[in-house]
Amino acid sequence: MMNAAAAAPTTTPAAAPDTPGTPAAARSPRINFAKAAPAAFKALIGFDAAAREGLDPALVELAQIRASQLNGCAYCLHLHTSDARKAGETEERLHLVAVWRDAAHFFTAQEQAALALTEAVTLIGQAGLPDDVYARAAAQFTEEELARLLALVLTINTWNRIALSTAKVPGTDERAAH
Repeated sequence: MMNAAAAAPTTTPAAAPDTPGTPAAARSPRINFAKAAPAAFKALIGFDAAAREGLDPALVELAQIRASQLNGCAYCLHLHTSDARKAGETEERLHLVAVWRDAAHFFTAQEQAALALTEAVTLIGQAGLPDDVYARAAAQFTEEELARLLALVLTINTWNRIALSTAKVPGTDERAAH
């Protein structure tokens, strides 16, 4: 049996600079992904553009906002809420994206299906993509739209992971520089 005094630390260790919850601006410097891997960056921009093609811009932003919320990506969340506002999205709906199920009447049936699909694909490691979520989305979108929506969710999840891995600072927008 372990002695309780031996198990308890005598001091609280300082948080490491790269621990979760540390603001991006306080983390150690990271690579500039666009400069370090320009071909991969350019390919992802092309994939992202192809995914958006033919989808309602408001729906695109809602899906990107929801995935960014789930992934804890403040950089992308700031970008996509700003883009949504510029596209005419209301503050009311932006505030309710995180709790869209409880505020379903603020979102169309198609937006609800897209948000459910976004959540399931973003969190796919937890429960897979349930048949009912897929069927709901398939009933709201053509096969081509559904494929593009899936591609959109894949790209925002990739962008979130790049931003988080490289400690992108929310409030900055480096898209115009590339």
